[in-house]
Amino acid sequence: MDMNQRIRNHLRNFYFLLLTFVTGLFYFCFYLVGITLGVSMAFTLVGLPILHYVLRSTGAFVQHERIQTEAYTDIYIGPGPSRTRMEGSLWDQVKAELSDTRNWKAIFVLMLRFVIGLVSVICAALFYVTPLTLLLAPILSVLNMLDYFSFLGMEIRTFGDSLYVMLAGVILIWFGPYLGNGLVRMIGSHTRRMVEGLAGK
Repeated sequence: MDMNQRIRNHLRNFYFLLLTFVTGLFYFCFYLVGITLGVSMAFTLVGLPILHYVLRSTGAFVQHERIQTEAYTDIYIGPGPSRTRMEGSLWDQVKAELSDTRNWKAIFVLMLRFVIGLVSVICAALFYVTPLTLLLAPILSVLNMLDYFSFLGMEIRTFGDSLYVMLAGVILIWFGPYLGNGLVRMIGSHTRRMVEGLAGK
């Protein structure tokens, strides 16, 4: 694998980790607000459609996670759970969606993506952004842009100390992307288990 391909793969992993955080945050807020609003307004005609469409959305979001994971990780994931449209009145449809345990399982695992997303964005900063920042330590020291700065609890005040920080950045820039790739593979495998579990495989 040539250098350009490696850089593209590392950038793709970085985007995937950031995207995992964004989608996880969206799922958490969407279901928290949607279910709370739907249940609190269930006594009116407005609450029932909200609950119906919030619960029906799980299939589309699981499919989105499947496609996103396949695109960024090259992990093949089989087709997700199939959904059939319910017949009858709106109340019958809402009752059927509420009693479908697959909906609640999907909501739980989709909201869990928020926790995974938090880990992802922290690791993305640590593995990809921090090394580049540490490489700038000698430049900041020479330009006297900072009187001192702290790294792992140590105060860096001299140019020699900043070279040690830069060396730490070089080590991180070498190992960080490989750790990021491992994390991306773990998230991809989790998504595959999630989709297969919801599909009953």
